Amino acid sequence: MAVVTRFAPSPTGYLHLGHVHAAHAAWNAARQAGGRFLLRLEDIDPQRCKPVFAAAILEDLAWLGLRWDSVVRVQSAHLGEYEGILRALAGRGLAYPCFCSRAEVAREAAASAAAPHSPDGAPLYPGTCRALPAGERSARLARGDLHAWRLDIAAALAAAPGPWGFHEAAQGWLDAAPAAFGDVVLGRRDAPASYHLCVTHDDALQGVTLVTRAIDLQPATHLHVLLQRLLGWRTPDYAHHTLLIGPDGARLSKRAGAPSVRDLREAGVSAAAVLGMAGCASG
Repeated sequence: MAVVTRFAPSPTGYLHLGHVHAAHAAWNAARQAGGRFLLRLEDIDPQRCKPVFAAAILEDLAWLGLRWDSVVRVQSAHLGEYEGILRALAGRGLAYPCFCSRAEVAREAAASAAAPHSPDGAPLYPGTCRALPAGERSARLARGDLHAWRLDIAAALAAAPGPWGFHEAAQGWLDAAPAAFGDVVLGRRDAPASYHLCVTHDDALQGVTLVTRAIDLQPATHLHVLLQRLLGWRTPDYAHHTLLIGPDGARLSKRAGAPSVRDLREAGVSAAAVLGMAGCASG
């Protein structure tokens, strides 16, 4: 099977060196295997994602020489697809509407000093709305009450029994433990779907065979394997790379003020130098 990789940034700011490191990892893996490198814009957050940043991502990647194959998939142009998956999961009894606000969930977690947390650090949802009577649930939906959609993890595990696992580069087969995520959000109040649902759907739809991404996202793979099993999608191979660290020892990020590719370009830094600064060595 031909290797297909992808780089899938969210256009919430200009590309920085950490992004370049991640994009090059995917591009180089495809190039070394004679495969295809895809670009996807994960712009389902209408508040933070901006067209100016989306345009800059395409321009900066092309300037760096990291050219992609096929058209760019823009998630905001496919919201109906994600909504359809949510409806299908709800119809199978695998997802339910949650009317709790983030503040309410946080308060419940804070009320218990021993509140369990998921592998990504978020407090586990206690299942408040999972047990709502069907009549009350229907009435609140009909009334238009704000809600998110959550995966019923117990029902999901029963519908797609294990064992679960995935192949990690340089590590081999790893067992997955999706139950640790609890009733995770699949559809948000401000967007029709969450990262977990969109990324697994799009990787399957685009035929991605090798997911390269930062090591901090490896825990999410445990949940993604379950979603892939539930929805009949192939589980790709994974290669989680180390994070790019700045001189202060902290992870490079937009919030931490990492230099953007745009700033470096305007300062006269060459594309080759930017790749070098991002630790991008050809394989």
